[in-house]
Amino acid sequence: MVQEEVTFRSYTRAQGDTYAIGRPAYSPKLFKVIIDHHTSTGGHLDTVVDVGCGAGQATLGLAPYFTNAIGIDQSKGMISTARASAASKSLNVRFEVSAAETLGSDLEPPIADGSVDLLTAATAAHWFDMARFWRSAARVLKPGGTAALWVRTGVAVDSIRNPNGVAIRAMVKEIFATELRPFSRLESAVARDLYIDLPLPWVLDAPVEEFDKESFYRKEWNKYRDGAEDEDEVGTGSILTVEEFENVTGTNSTVTRWREANPDKVGTEEDIARMMRRRIESLLHEVGVEPGKEVLVGQVAIALLMVKKVG
Repeated sequence: MVQEEVTFRSYTRAQGDTYAIGRPAYSPKLFKVIIDHHTSTGGHLDTVVDVGCGAGQATLGLAPYFTNAIGIDQSKGMISTARASAASKSLNVRFEVSAAETLGSDLEPPIADGSVDLLTAATAAHWFDMARFWRSAARVLKPGGTAALWVRTGVAVDSIRNPNGVAIRAMVKEIFATELRPFSRLESAVARDLYIDLPLPWVLDAPVEEFDKESFYRKEWNKYRDGAEDEDEVGTGSILTVEEFENVTGTNSTVTRWREANPDKVGTEEDIARMMRRRIESLLHEVGVEPGKEVLVGQVAIALLMVKKVG
């Protein structure tokens, strides 16, 4: 029995706005990899649908490649934020409240069967009921269309290129393993493991035969979060202020559930993300970093999975 995701679905507009500020956008180079693979395998650029779109960062990044772009998410608050972002950028993107499992069949007008060229999910598929999602994906994709699912891990502090980096990384890991552990879910582990265990159409109890197993494509970047240089780097490294680290940590679903359980501490010095920030500042000060100059080198890993609908 798949446990229903409710954390992000219950986001308000204010939470959606905070999420959009805290969660970094995806690299245009990643979108280029996706588009190039999609078109080189016969895909067209009429309609893209981004599933579990959240505040719309990936949808808006993909929209310029397509004639039509649609983002769907179960959260009314997230969709409200996404619509405001599209309006501010003067982009004609349709954002609607709909689940990955129904994939727009409940909209007016609905997402029509066989109408979608590229179906995407950006760090969202681990929350889906994948059996129902793949059945709906087979319904809406055109023959020869592509499903592209990718995941980006949370920010890991680079233990080598940060002052006192080993201690900082160990401290953050310890907090997630202890204070935040009761608020973690198995789906988060699927994301941390780069979708190795994400169910694909042909491994389901009732396989979705409309997808071509031979077309399956997987690529990983910075798997070990070690900061290794990569010639086709797609946004796996960044420089963060400690405030930015606090903000991005606040978009983590585990942290969100901690805050739901501790509403009186949110935004105070006892907020779990603020506590991590203060401990990082202290560890930097221990090795001579001056107050006001605390910055971090952060690392994420990315995995991309793509598969074609039978043409």
